[in-house]
Amino acid sequence: MSVDAATVKRIAHLARIKLSEAEAAPLQGELNAILGWIEQLGEVDTTGVAPMTAVIPITRAWRDDVVTDGDALDRVLANAPASDFGFYAVPKVIE
Repeated sequence: MSVDAATVKRIAHLARIKLSEAEAAPLQGELNAILGWIEQLGEVDTTGVAPMTAVIPITRAWRDDVVTDGDALDRVLANAPASDFGFYAVPKVIE
């Protein structure tokens, strides 16, 4: 794939970058070089290579899913300024 001057101008327009003719010519060469490198990567034989999600192996430390101290209603409501029937009591704000 090759990028021509019109494509460089179109890319610059889409990116909202103002380019002069003198600035567009070097960018055309750079974009063509980048696309050449990408084509080289496509030629690499990757059969038998497993896809990776990270460069280093990551293991997650999972904790046991157990119920812990769920009966703490009195301690939770101890800091409430007012409580009724096991819930926080707040002033009515809707009339």
